[in-house]
Amino acid sequence: MMDHAHDLASVRDATERLLIAVAKLDNAAVTEPSRLPGWTRGHILAHLARNADALVNVLAGRPMYVSGDARDADIERDAPRSLDVQLADLRDSAARFQEAGAAPADWSRTVELRGGVTDAASRVPFRRWIETELHHVDLGIGYELEDLPEEFTRREIDFLADRFRGHPDVPAVLIEQDDGRHITTGRDGAAEITVTGRRADLLGWLAGRRDGSGLTVDGGSLPALPPL
Repeated sequence: MMDHAHDLASVRDATERLLIAVAKLDNAAVTEPSRLPGWTRGHILAHLARNADALVNVLAGRPMYVSGDARDADIERDAPRSLDVQLADLRDSAARFQEAGAAPADWSRTVELRGGVTDAASRVPFRRWIETELHHVDLGIGYELEDLPEEFTRREIDFLADRFRGHPDVPAVLIEQDDGRHITTGRDGAAEITVTGRRADLLGWLAGRRDGSGLTVDGGSLPALPPL
């Protein structure tokens, strides 16, 4: 059972870390490339702000975005903004999300995200936590996968492994983490491949942030995972 109140607090802490880090940049740095192909740091900051508002829509029972094209257009529109405007938007949109999350609600209800994906309302704060933490890393400003909170890394590995579990294009994989935990993903059936490594490297592979060169693979080659 998801603890949405705990996750809302974790989102708030992650957002504060992000705001403190971004405030050390300058206008030129915001226009520089991020680690995401084709996106500047400004694109990531714009996306994070608009994602907060989109998840407010989800909690309110509205469509997450008007359309995919509108989502992309909003990010392109907001990406070139100056640092002070980006920071204000990040802060204000985050506050709107926290306000929506604090409102009395049935957290067991099902909500709809992008592309017809559904989930329990109680998982929405965790999804926002994912956006905040991974995109902080994507900015390329000194916050790395190794710096992520231990709880977040553990839960995100579980979340992504579950996402790929049963996927016909991913072979059955046993993931062995450096703390001794085991989890499976990919096609049903006995594991064909065992992937072992540090949790930061495992998360990087599962989230498409690292090429898996830091992992040990037995039983075949490291599977190429579908895009998130």
